[in-house]
Amino acid sequence: MSKPFKTRELLDFEISFYEQLVQEHPDFVDALMALGDAYTRRGWYEKGLAVDEQLSQLKAVDPVVWYNLACSHSLLGHIEQALDALRQAIKRGYDDFEHLERDGDLQALRQSPQFRQFLKTLSPHP
Repeated sequence: MSKPFKTRELLDFEISFYEQLVQEHPDFVDALMALGDAYTRRGWYEKGLAVDEQLSQLKAVDPVVWYNLACSHSLLGHIEQALDALRQAIKRGYDDFEHLERDGDLQALRQSPQFRQFLKTLSPHP
């Protein structure tokens, strides 16, 4: 058995486990967060987005939830929605700008003119 297959098999098992847990406990935030992450790692971005949207309702004040929602939108090419979610994350206290600059999930967003304009509003320099 090759390693990529085994890794995918383990990820599918993880997804199945969290899906069952969430089915039994729909508002179990930790399970939802793990499920959303697993969907994204599997490349199932639409499913990850659905989970992140649910989490943004359950934990509306959590900046990481909004950051993850921005990532999901960016992965799907939803630039405006990604930027809106990122604004919400920062408004709620997200401040790991080094990670934001490196996170591959935000690549599409970072390449947009809207993002570059947004960065100018955050920068204390002219």
